Order: sequence, then C-alpha cells, then structure tokens
Amino acid sequence: MDQFRMPPSRSARETVYAQLRDRILSLDLPPGTALSEKEASLSFGVSRTPVRESFVRLAQEGLVQVLPQRGTFVSLIDSELVEEARFMREQLERAVIRLACESFPAERLVALEDNLRAQRESMARQDDKRMFELDEAFHRTIFEGCRKLNTWAVLQSMNVHLNRSRLLRLVTDHAWSHLYAQHERMAQAIRDRDAETADRVMKEHLTLSITDLSMLKMKYPHYFQ
Repeated sequence: MDQFRMPPSRSARETVYAQLRDRILSLDLPPGTALSEKEASLSFGVSRTPVRESFVRLAQEGLVQVLPQRGTFVSLIDSELVEEARFMREQLERAVIRLACESFPAERLVALEDNLRAQRESMARQDDKRMFELDEAFHRTIFEGCRKLNTWAVLQSMNVHLNRSRLLRLVTDHAWSHLYAQHERMAQAIRDRDAETADRVMKEHLTLSITDLSMLKMKYPHYFQ
C-alpha cells in the first residue's frame, strides 16, 4: 500500500477506516485484493490495533472478508446485494423525485444546473471517478431539496456493493452521454413540475443497472461472487 499521512484532527482508527473504505469503494483496492495488517500498519504509520479494528468494521459493512487460514481480502461484489440495493433505491428515488416536482427550492435547482455543467466537464476529460461523485451529488441534491437527507443516509448504508458496480461500469465504458441526458431530463421535469416524466426517467435511469450488471459480470467475472 502507498504511504499515508495521518490528519492530526482524526484518530488513527478513523483515518485508517475512512481511507481503506474510500480505496475499496473507488476500486483502487479491487475486489479480491489481499489485505495485510502488517503492510497496512506500516503504510499508515500506526500499530496493528487500529488496522485490525478497521478490518472488523469493514467486514461488518460487507466490504472485507476474513477467510480462516487464508487471510483478509476485499470482498467480491455480491450480485444479489447489488440488485436489492438497486430495488430499494428505485422505489425511494422515484417517490422523492415526485415530491421534488411538487415543491423544490430555487437554490437546489441552481445546484442541479451547476452539477450538470460539471458533468459535461467530466465527460470531456473522461474523469470516471469525478463523474461518479457528480452522479451521487446530483441524486443527493434532489433528496436535500425535498428535506429527505435521512432517507438518503439509509440508502447509502445499503449501497456499498451497488456503488462499486456503478463505478466499474463508468470505468469500463466512457460513453456517458445517455446518463447525462437522463440527469438533464430529470432536472427539466422538476423545473416543469412534471411528475410523470420525472418518475419515468428515474425508473429508466435506475433500471440500467440490471443490464450493466450482466455485462460487468461477463467482463470481470473475478470481481463478482
């Protein structure tokens, strides 16, 4: 692992956990990667205790798997959990975007427009990780505008396997124009207070994950269980 610097304001345990989690979710540590307490402790410049505690916490989230007599590994992507998270996300996001079409703060609409502008820039640079961040931020802004950030937080707790598959899709195929177009249509539907269009586009947007998952499992079978 690369050498890390410890932020002075954060405990060793929190830093190790947060940075390992970020590297797993961003695919810097791909599914199946072996993890070493000794190597991680040297990289972070800490004792093994915060590393061990971080591994336990990541295992509880389903991001790390401890195999007796074999070692600790970044978990493979669980297809069933991907689909379950997608299903939950579809139900909640369709409901929330309908609420957005009833009432949505003007400043949050501006935030959506700014996000779309940044998406166009990321598409031009083919910056997959930034595009993923903007995709997440776009959807979060809709929840924020509807005062449903606690609902968003619940979604995030189930999204660890789904998000890795989504980022893998962006990395694999840089043809993102249809994703951007769907986001643009959602923003316009909210602006027009057109709940039927917003609901339809959101459903189409989130159903893409099913097709994407089948393609990704064929291309990266060693990443999935």
